[in-house]
Amino acid sequence: MFSYVDESIRARLESDGLLVTLDQNSEVVGGDDAEAFISILGPVLIPRAIGDVEVMLEWYPFVRRTELSAVLDAASDVGDGGTEALRELLSSSMSVNSVFALPGFRISETPLVRIHSCCLTGDVFGSRRCDCGPQLDAAFEQMQNEGGGAVVYMSGHEGRGIGLWAKAVTYLLQDGGHNTYQANVALGLPEDSRDFGDAAVVLKYLLARRPLRLLSNNPDKRAQLEARGQEISESVSLIAGVNEHNLRYMRAKRGKGHAISDDI
Repeated sequence: MFSYVDESIRARLESDGLLVTLDQNSEVVGGDDAEAFISILGPVLIPRAIGDVEVMLEWYPFVRRTELSAVLDAASDVGDGGTEALRELLSSSMSVNSVFALPGFRISETPLVRIHSCCLTGDVFGSRRCDCGPQLDAAFEQMQNEGGGAVVYMSGHEGRGIGLWAKAVTYLLQDGGHNTYQANVALGLPEDSRDFGDAAVVLKYLLARRPLRLLSNNPDKRAQLEARGQEISESVSLIAGVNEHNLRYMRAKRGKGHAISDDI
């Protein structure tokens, strides 16, 4: 997939070290290697204001190297009624995810890192039904205050992996009394289908297998990253954006083991 990049441009980017291909163990391999798993581009410099300070972020977009055979296999499964195969393919293999790193991230001994799941309604449109937008802003501010870190933005994680359309339906179900997890299940979808394995592969490469401090309330993120070999020295709680519209949402997450105070 994503083979539309001209070969001469691809060769130049690879020669300049701006396009790297990794295997599942985070080792650099050739772009045409049979073990090629993820391509990572960058850094692309992105100026961004964090509070009153302008910071030059280093952007590393990354994407899975999905083979045509995988697409054909998924299409065959869908023909046999296995729509879950196509959903998993779309969410994990055709999403361009990103690392947004503050200066010094790649040389920091234990940088602060947030794995942030895409939330269009919260991150972009400012919805107060969740805490996602405020968490994203607070993560950048905390990293700036501590002198570095990175946000890994997982673009295929909308609605904990169900997609934007299904997420909109679950909001209507939540208005009828379901909590955020029950609404997913009511649609025949998983409570949480997010996979953080790709983030682990990229982080191990960028950090040369150094440990990180994980900015998250979700123990599953830590478990998945560690299962894929990314060492974590500490979990750091991140509470932001609590309001009257998302109390049920916050309490439902606490019920699933998230590190959220009983006072909320």
